Amino acid sequence: MTLDLPGAVPPPEGSPDQGVPWHFGDPFAEQRTAARKVAVVDRAHREVVAVTGEERLSWLHLVISQHVSELPVNTGTEALVLDSQGRIDAHMVLAYASGADGETVWLDTDPGAVATGARGGRVPLLEYLESMVFWSKVTPRNATAERAVLSVVGPEAPELLAAAGLPLPGSPYGVAASSDVIVRRMPWPGAVAADLLVPRPLLAAWWSRLTEAGARPMGSWGFEALRVEAARPRVGVDTDDRAIPHEVGWVHVAAHVAKGCYRGQETVSKVHNVGRPPRRMLLLHLDGSPEVLPETGDPVVLGERTVGRVGSVAQHHELGPIALALVKYSVPLDAELLAGTGDRVVQAAIDPDVVPEATPGLGREAARRLRG
Repeated sequence: MTLDLPGAVPPPEGSPDQGVPWHFGDPFAEQRTAARKVAVVDRAHREVVAVTGEERLSWLHLVISQHVSELPVNTGTEALVLDSQGRIDAHMVLAYASGADGETVWLDTDPGAVATGARGGRVPLLEYLESMVFWSKVTPRNATAERAVLSVVGPEAPELLAAAGLPLPGSPYGVAASSDVIVRRMPWPGAVAADLLVPRPLLAAWWSRLTEAGARPMGSWGFEALRVEAARPRVGVDTDDRAIPHEVGWVHVAAHVAKGCYRGQETVSKVHNVGRPPRRMLLLHLDGSPEVLPETGDPVVLGERTVGRVGSVAQHHELGPIALALVKYSVPLDAELLAGTGDRVVQAAIDPDVVPEATPGLGREAARRLRG
């Protein structure tokens, strides 16, 4: 594991990224390298599920929120598992790849991902998927011991991958397989990024190959800061037990509004037609020192009212302390907010350039035309 490498610093207690390096001595320099050149991140703590069988796509189409019944081979996407009320249970990234053993859909997700079971309790994501097989000709299996995720971030990623003998697909979510490694291009974080699903027994070898080719090691601190800058949410950190896809920007990205027959679809369709979710995820700039910053779950306050919830908190190499927060839709973008509780309350300002695009709901538009 890369945690055994010289200079690797483990994450603090309570971090959701246990098991992989937090940083390698200089997290801000690591971020700068990822923004200007190229860095590699060990994300091997992510859980991996492989889905095989002749009905793999049609079955997944019924279980997850994304439209995948006609997903072309060597492409990927993002998807969710929702509960019956349309609230977010789990998020995953897919890579549909062709290999020596046939075509497989690889899903990677956050460690400890869970879903609402048939009886209402929370169960591991794989257990939920297995419970939904019924008579379908499909086999979901735990593939975490088979594959590990390494992420490459930075404008020089194409040259790095070429030097390592790996292809980079030309468009986001494109998938290519070479030398037993599955390469999935990602639209975040940064302008150029790719996830590599490498054979887990060869994780150390591929890490060495990429770093020797010129990639700087970067820990989860840097990756998370770039993710927050890109306003990409993380389940359990930027979501609470009420969060729905519309609030965190996952509609269209990970949840399809037109297809039916998946759990939670009624909520997705209804809120899409109404056009305005109760809250929206915003990027906040924090006026606080690294020692005094809010934590995940702390309140966001406007005047005397609690109007939101702090999600991911990060220290960015250029932006300074930043955070993602779920904030009531009615809060003005120029509002003077406070974030945190107790002795870690700081001033917070909404970044006006990172605001989800407001699209009028179909229902609202139809009503407006009728009244007109």
